[in-house]
Amino acid sequence: MFFRALRPLLFRLDAESAHRLTVRLLQRLPATGPAQCDAILRQRLFGLDFAGPVGLAPGFDKEAEVYDRMGRFGFAFAEAGTLTPLPQAGNPRPRLFRLVEDEAVINRMGFNNGGQAAAAARLARPRPKGLVVGVNIGANKDSVDRVADYVTGVQALAAHADYLTVNISSPNTPGLRALQDRSALDDLLAGVMAARGESGPPVWLKVAPDLQSTDIEDIAEVALTRGVDALIISNTTVTRPSLRSPHGAETGGLSGAPLHDLALRRLKDFRRATGGRIPLIGVGGIGDADQAYARIRAGASLIQVYSALVYRGPMLAAEINRGLVTRLRRDGFGTIAEAVGVDCALA
Repeated sequence: MFFRALRPLLFRLDAESAHRLTVRLLQRLPATGPAQCDAILRQRLFGLDFAGPVGLAPGFDKEAEVYDRMGRFGFAFAEAGTLTPLPQAGNPRPRLFRLVEDEAVINRMGFNNGGQAAAAARLARPRPKGLVVGVNIGANKDSVDRVADYVTGVQALAAHADYLTVNISSPNTPGLRALQDRSALDDLLAGVMAARGESGPPVWLKVAPDLQSTDIEDIAEVALTRGVDALIISNTTVTRPSLRSPHGAETGGLSGAPLHDLALRRLKDFRRATGGRIPLIGVGGIGDADQAYARIRAGASLIQVYSALVYRGPMLAAEINRGLVTRLRRDGFGTIAEAVGVDCALA
């Protein structure tokens, strides 16, 4: 009810100003671990205990300011970033657009952040019990050696992260998505995994939805060969389905409800390409428990949300958790892990 009353006021602000106000309000709250979830939702993955399957996607907490406040809203894990080695301003404003008629967002932020050193100090705060914290790393726009930037990110932030995400799929840094090409990806992951070493945190790789079948096969093979711990499917899309909003023609990555079908298809593609040998995280257009459950049945061990919070409110994760419990029990599953991939044949 509070969100319904506040939303019209927030929507009077431009999207980026409303987001900054939201972060400032969250900073007033005390840090807390995840709200109590039903035991059916618990999983242990990569040596980490997840109280539930719903995580906060990166982009919301770019500077690692409020990740430790998100457990109270039903999030079992929160991913900060994207963080680059050096501070950068990102692209000129306006660069974040609400597509209200479509329940979507277009962003061309450009990895705006204060740099990894500043964020590391905030990530070093005492961690709320039970909250898994991920850190999303990227390369500076003007970097002459992007592999070196990712290695720097691992070295700078591994000590402060329960897992690290290698983000090579943002459409807003020119040339970044070229790192998804087989040879470039192999070089990148070789450097990242060597920097991580034997005792470092799990490494997740975040890929774009705008891929061809050969790209999917190549990414899956390289990720498995290099020992990546999980794949995040997927980032925003540069494609434009039919949109009603007048902002639909803005350049940047599209997220929210219109991304749902494409992201679900890519999840199924990667489930088949990996043969279930690597955990997948489903992202993109998830706005309710039915959509979250479909993503889990299609092969996602965990899910992340962000854009839907703009339209559905801060308690979305808790609502999804409750809905998943009902659906899992209705379908006879004893744990959420039993439901992962049941709709996606591996043969």
